Amino acid sequence: MSARSEPGRWLWPAVVGGAALGLVLYLGLARDAGHIGFPLDDAWIHQTYARNLAERGEWAFVPGQPSAGSTAPLWTLLLALGYAFHLPFRVWTYALGGLSLVGTALLVARLTGRLFPDQRWAPLLAGLTGALEWHLVWAAASGMETLLFALLALAVWTRVVAGPPRRMFLTGLLCGALLLTRPEGITAAAWAALALLGDAVAQRRWRQGWAGVAALALGTALTLAPYVALNLRLSGTPWPNTFYAKQAEYAVLRLVPLPLRLWSVATVPLIGAQALLVPGLLWGLRRGWEPLRSLLGWRQPAADSAAWSLRSLAPLAWAATTVAIYALRLPVTYQHGRYLIPILPVVLTYGVGGTLDLLRSAHWHMLPRLLSRALLAATVVLLPIFLFLGAQAYARDVAFIEEEMVTVAQWLNAHTPVDARIATHDIGAIGYFTRRPLLDLAGLVNPEIIPFIRDEAALLAWMRQNEADYLVTFPSWYPVLTADPGMEEVFRARAVGGGGAGDEPMVVYRLRRP
Repeated sequence: MSARSEPGRWLWPAVVGGAALGLVLYLGLARDAGHIGFPLDDAWIHQTYARNLAERGEWAFVPGQPSAGSTAPLWTLLLALGYAFHLPFRVWTYALGGLSLVGTALLVARLTGRLFPDQRWAPLLAGLTGALEWHLVWAAASGMETLLFALLALAVWTRVVAGPPRRMFLTGLLCGALLLTRPEGITAAAWAALALLGDAVAQRRWRQGWAGVAALALGTALTLAPYVALNLRLSGTPWPNTFYAKQAEYAVLRLVPLPLRLWSVATVPLIGAQALLVPGLLWGLRRGWEPLRSLLGWRQPAADSAAWSLRSLAPLAWAATTVAIYALRLPVTYQHGRYLIPILPVVLTYGVGGTLDLLRSAHWHMLPRLLSRALLAATVVLLPIFLFLGAQAYARDVAFIEEEMVTVAQWLNAHTPVDARIATHDIGAIGYFTRRPLLDLAGLVNPEIIPFIRDEAALLAWMRQNEADYLVTFPSWYPVLTADPGMEEVFRARAVGGGGAGDEPMVVYRLRRP
C-alpha cells in the first residue's frame, strides 16, 4: 500500500469508533439523568405511525383514522420493520440512527475526497469530524429522520460530483428516497438536474446532459408517485399535512425582516467547532469560480478538472437554498436548528477540505499559514468539548419530553376513559401511550384546522363542536383557550427546565359542558 493511501486505512475504524463513542456518551448521560427516550415529541409521532402500520396495516396515527400526517414515510417504514419483528423499539431506533450517523460520516469522507483529491488527509479528517459533530450525534439519538435525510442527500451529491452523468436513473431513485424522507428534498433533485445541465453546457455535451436529466426525473417520479397518490387520497394535497400546518402555525415569524431571518437560520447549525471551518469553506469555493465563468461565457471553457466543475458547486448551492427556503417560509431555530442539521455534512466537507487547502496554499505566507493552522488546531480542540456539551443538552431535552409529555400521557392513560377525546398540540407521546381519540391542534391529523390554526376562539369552537373532553397544552401557548371559564385544571406535570417551553409545566384541562 502506498504512503498516499495510508490515511484511508483508518477511515472506517475512526468513523465507527467516533460514532459509537458519541452515541454511548449521549445515551449514557441521558440515562444518568434518569431517562432513556427521545429529545422531542415528534419522534413519538413516527413511532405511533410505525406501530400502527406494523400492527394494523394502517397509515394512521389514530387507529382506524388514516391520515397524511407523516412527513417522513421512508423513516416510518424503517421503524415499522422493528415493530414487525418485535424488536425493542428504542434499541431499533437508536440502531437506525447510529447506522445513519456512520453512513453520513463515511459519505462526508467520500465527497471530500472527490472534491479535494489533492488533500490526502482531508477524507479521514472530514469523516471523523462528521462522526463527532454534536448536532449530528444529537440527531442520531433523536429518533428522527434527520440523519437519514442527510445520508441520502450525500449519496446524491457523491454521484453528481463524481463525473459526467452515468446511471442517472439510480440517482433519481435516490432523489425520490430523499423526498420520501423529507419534502424539501425536492431542492436537491432540482440542483442535481441543474448541475448536470450546467456541466453539459460548459463541456458542450448537450445530448448527454439532457439524457441524464430525463433519467434522473424518471427515477425520482417513479419513487415518489405512490406517496403523492396516498396523500391525495387521504387529504387531497400532494404533500403531507405537516408541510402546510407548520408554515401556517409559524407564519407570524415571517414578519421579522428577512435579513434577520436569514442570519438566525444560517447561524444556528454553525454553533460549534464547525464555525471555525467557515474561512476554509470560503477559500475552497474560489476553485469553482473558473467553471462558473465558463458557463456564463466570460471566457472560453478550460479543460475539465477531475475535482472541480460546475457539479462541485451543487452541494453547497443546495445547502444555501435550504437556508433561504427556511428563512422565507419556516424561520424556526428551535431544537438546535434540527431542520437545518442536514446541511451540516456539506459544510463539514467544504470546510475541512478548504481549510487543508488553505494551509497548503499558504505555505510560503506567514500570516495565512499561522491563521489556517490555528483554525485547524482550534477545531480539533473544540470538537470534543462541544460533543460533551451537546450530550448534556441531549440529556436535558430527553428529560423535558419524558417528565412533561410522557408523564402527562401516562396520567391520561390511567385517569381518563378509553373513549375520552383529547385535544392537544403535541400529539406524539399522548398518541403513543394512550391510544385515545385525539383532536390535533397542530393540524397533522386534523388538517381542517389549518386555516384557523392560530385563532384560539375558532379552535375552542371547533373543540366543542367535536366534543373534546380534555385539553393538554402549555398554558402560554394558548392563553385564551386555557383562561376560558369552561376549562378545569385536573393535572399539572412537574416543570423541567431546558425544554422548548422553558420551565412551564404541561397542564391537563377538563372541558366543562356548556
